[in-house]
Formats: sequence, C-alpha cells, structure tokens
Amino acid sequence: MESLMAEGLRSRSSGLKPIETKRKGGIEEYDMVTVEDEPLSPMACLFHDRRFDVHAVAFMACKTRISPQPVKEKLVHTLLKHPRFTSLMVVDEENLTDMKWVQTKIDLDQHIIIVEVDETQLESPDKFVEDYIYNLSKTSLDRSKPLWDLHIINVKTRQAESVVVFRVHHSLGDGTSLISLLLACTRQTADDLKLPTIPTKKRRPTPSGYSAKEGLWRLLGKFWLFMVMLVNTAVDVFMFIITIMFLKDTKTPISAPPDFESNKARRIVHRIISLDDLKFVKNAMNVTINDVALGLTQAGLSQYLNRRYAIDGKDKVATERSNNLPNGIRLRSCLCFNLRSSAGIEDLANMMENGSKGKRGWGNWFGYALLPFKIALRDNPLDYVKEAKATVDRKKRSFEALSTLIMAELLIKFFGIKVATEVTCKGFSNSTICFTNLVGPQEEIGFCGYPITYFAPSAYGQPSAVMINFQSYINKMIIVVSVDENAIPDPHQLLDDFEDSLNLIKNAVIEKGLVKNLK
Repeated sequence: MESLMAEGLRSRSSGLKPIETKRKGGIEEYDMVTVEDEPLSPMACLFHDRRFDVHAVAFMACKTRISPQPVKEKLVHTLLKHPRFTSLMVVDEENLTDMKWVQTKIDLDQHIIIVEVDETQLESPDKFVEDYIYNLSKTSLDRSKPLWDLHIINVKTRQAESVVVFRVHHSLGDGTSLISLLLACTRQTADDLKLPTIPTKKRRPTPSGYSAKEGLWRLLGKFWLFMVMLVNTAVDVFMFIITIMFLKDTKTPISAPPDFESNKARRIVHRIISLDDLKFVKNAMNVTINDVALGLTQAGLSQYLNRRYAIDGKDKVATERSNNLPNGIRLRSCLCFNLRSSAGIEDLANMMENGSKGKRGWGNWFGYALLPFKIALRDNPLDYVKEAKATVDRKKRSFEALSTLIMAELLIKFFGIKVATEVTCKGFSNSTICFTNLVGPQEEIGFCGYPITYFAPSAYGQPSAVMINFQSYINKMIIVVSVDENAIPDPHQLLDDFEDSLNLIKNAVIEKGLVKNLK
C-alpha cells in the first residue's frame, strides 16, 4: 500500500525545474498573457535551491467527512484572493538569478487532491494517514503551477472523521505568515462570521508622573540594557559565524546522517497534550508558556538520548549523577524569527475579501538565532524549566536575528544565491534541531464550514534531522515532530518522553507546594 501511495504522489510531481520565460521587446510572455510581475524577495530565493527546498505543511483534523465542492467554493473567495496563491515562480532564461512571481489563471482541480481509499482494507487508519504524509514529503510541488496544494483524506482516525493536509512551498512566506493566512480562511464554529481569536501579549502600561530623579535612573537603565544587548549580539553573531565555518554540535544519535541532502523524506507525527497543564506550570513558576514548552522539550530530549546511549539497549534507572549521557553535549536549535510586522489574520481576511494586493506583513523576512539546549538529567524536574527560562531571557537581550538577516541579504547581494544558500544550510546542518512554538485560536474553528478538532503545522526539506513544533488550539497543545527516520526511527517514543516530562514537571510543582502561588 505504501508503494502505491508513493507512486501516485510521484506522478503528481514533475521535478524541481521552474518555468523559464523569454523576453521580447522588454515584455514578458507567459501563455500569451501579459501580467504584472513581482521579483522574489532575496530570502524567498533561498528556498528555490535544491539543498533548501523546504515545504510547509499543516494538517487539520475535522469532526465530519469533507465534500470537495464546498471547499473549492470557499477557497475561490478566500485563499485564491491572495496573489501568491495564483502566481507562478518564473525564471528568466537569460538571467537565471532573476526570479519573479507572475500571476496566472488557476485550475482548482489541479491543486485539490481527493484521496480515495477503502477503509475496510485498512489495518490502521492513523498509520495510513501518517504514511500518506510521509510519502508526500518525498515529493516537491510542481513548478509549472502555483506552489501549493490541498489533500482531502476522508479516513476516520482515532481523533477525527477526516484529515486535510495543506502543503505550501516556503518561498511563498515564512511560517508565521502562512499560519496566519490559513487561520484567516477559517471562522468560529459558534459564529461563522467571526474570525478566530488569537491571544496576544499584553503590553505593560507606560508609567507616568515620575520625578526627574526617577526619570534619570530609567534612562540609565535603558542605556545599560542597550549596551548589554550590543555585547550579547556581538557574542551571538561570533558564535553564529564560527558555527557556519566549523563549530558543529556534538555527534549524537539524533544528528543528521551524512546523506541528509539526498534524503529529504520526513516522518511527521504528533501528540496532543493539555494546554491547561502547561498553564498550570507557567502560573506556578511565574514563567511563560514558551519557557514550559522549551523546558519539557529539553527534558524529553534528555530522556530520549539517555535511552539511546544505553549500553546493549539496557536502560538502567537514571539520575542526575548516574546516567548514560556523555558530559558536555552541545545541542542547539537554529531558530527562524519573523522580523516583519505581522499583518494579523484580520488584515489578511480583509485583503482576501476585498481582493486587494496589499502585502504588508507578508513574505519571507526572517533572521536566524542559535538556541542552546541543555541535555542532562535533573533530579528536580523544575530545573528544566528554570534553565529554559534563563536561556530564553538571555536570547531576548540580543539583536542576533536582525544581524543574521542583514548578513544573509548582504551575502545574496554581493555573492549570490548559491553562496547564501550554502551558508544557510551550514547553519542548520551544524546545529541539530529546529524548534517553534505558535499560538493558536482560543475557540473552536471551522475550515470551509467543517469543524476542526485540532490542527498542526510542520515542514520537510530542511537540513536538520529533527523539527519540533508546538501549536496551541483551544485547551490543547499539539506537539508535532518531523524527523529523518535514519536518525530517529521511533518518533512516537520521543513524543512519549515529551508527555512524560510534562507530567514529571507538573507533579514536581504539586509536590513542592508551588500551587500556593496560584492562590
């Protein structure tokens, strides 16, 4: 069955070669239609190199089976109103570095794939969906069409009646932009006229009415913080440069294998845990949800690696002082930070509704930052969260992401896309994992009228062997891992370790009496 699915997927993909156009008299011709074109941003061009051919995927589990026709009718009035999803990526054959978005007519039947399957023949519907996405990751989107597609899988799984897989080439936008656009195509199930509600960070009120002496101290404090950020930035940029040049993470069982460039297939699996449990720890320890997510990730990775390092597969009872982990493991995540002012789902929804071409807050405009993960077992599970908070707080006091964005754009300008792509790939391949944490809707939403029980984003094509995504939705937190099976042959075990780590941290909060902080 897996081979049949792979063959069907390969038949839909015609390779990586983009469309080439010829110029006559300064006018670009494509299918006998003259359209206004738009150059690709420098960062978008990186994703059209074979070594960094990254695709973003988001799968949505629905409560009912899906009929294709209502989906097509809705997409015409939502997604297809955005110019990126009705544009071809075109390369000028006289100047191969000249890439443009050129609008074209679109045939929805070529972008919406209906997966027909006899459910009575399936041993495990969940495994079928998992294998389908795995085989999908072996393929690339067809460059002769706009770079997206949508797969409708009407198979009943343990948590849903059907699954929708939305695939987009990363050159269309960064992860934040793509998820925002997807959410702008949804509505609340309680009121189909309302957009999802996304929680936002509350700004601290600006104090007023302080004395001149207090104002001077505040000014000195801001100056000191600025100087600290400059020093931290210098250190971070230096570490990033030497990472690109020679400083690699410690070789561990989850490191990318040597042939990672030839094997871009990824096994993408997920686990749903309680968002309320993360909030419980957050409030008790006075940290953020991101601190808790990072803490349980460090704990889960430490537990997983301790098992993989076990001699002869015998995993003894491990403690902080007695375990299987080597000392001084260097393991980092190469994070992508969206530095563009986000348009928000309301602006994107209005843009699609009005058919405007506005692109504020859209596109690939991101920088990189290296986030160190501490791999060690702790007798006190709360130490994982404390260490994560210290790491995140330190990274907040740095202009590393902005600096690396400027460096990337300078590389593209003076040395070209190939050199910039090589540097980008080095940053990812010399680190170990990718990590993201995205905030989702607070209430149940529906996609094209179909209620969603959960949704989760991920990606494939990146040089890292492991990508970890956290996505909140109502009272759920969905953990998604995208792994190279040559490095992590048992991704469900890794998810078990994440879930067990959260339970350990939560129980430690209760045992140490930190629940008093909630009163």
